[in-house]
Amino acid sequence: MAMLPMPSHTTLLDRMALAVERVRDRLSRASVALEAARLPYAVAGDNAVATWVATIDATAVRNTQDVDVLLRRSDLEAAAAALQQVGFVRRHVAGMEVFLDGPDAKMRDAVHILIAGEKVRPEHASAAPDVAEFEKPGGFRVVKLEALVRMKLTSFRDKDRTHLRDMLEIGLIDALRTGRFGPELGARLQQLIDTPGQ
Repeated sequence: MAMLPMPSHTTLLDRMALAVERVRDRLSRASVALEAARLPYAVAGDNAVATWVATIDATAVRNTQDVDVLLRRSDLEAAAAALQQVGFVRRHVAGMEVFLDGPDAKMRDAVHILIAGEKVRPEHASAAPDVAEFEKPGGFRVVKLEALVRMKLTSFRDKDRTHLRDMLEIGLIDALRTGRFGPELGARLQQLIDTPGQ
C-alpha cells in the first residue's frame, strides 16, 4: 500500500495559522454583529481566558477552537437575527443554541451560546453570570475576570483546570482570594494553588 505524501512543513504551518485566524474571525464577526444590534453580551470560555491572559503575557495564550458567548434568554431571537446577517446558521443541538459558521460548518466551527443567569449544565452548583458582568480589555465585551474564574471553577473539567493554572502561573488571579467563591469553589481553587503543574 502506497503512503500518501506528507504535507510540506510550510503547508502545515499555513493550516495551523489559518485555523487560529478562523476562530479570531468568528469571534470578531459575532461580537461586531451583537454590538451593532446593541445587544448585551459577553465573550466567555476559552476566548475570554485568552483575552485576560494576553493582558499579562501574550506568549502564555493557548489557541482554541471555541467561541462561547453569554446572552440573556430574552435577547436570543434578536441575537439570532444579528448573527444570521453575518453568515451564521442557527441550530439547536443537545440542549444548546449554536450558530454554525456557514451551512456546511462543523459543531467546532460555531458560536456556542451560554444563557446568562442559568446553569450551563444541570449538575453545576452555580449559574452563569449576567452579561452586565463584563469588561472590554480587548475591544469587545469579555466576562469579568472574577466571573470567568467562577465559571471555570464550576465546570472544573481538565481544560478548565489548565486555564485556571495558566492564570495562576502568570499572576492573573493571585489577587482573588479563595473565600470569594464559597466553600466548594474556593476549595477547588486552593487545590490548584497547592498543586501547581499537576
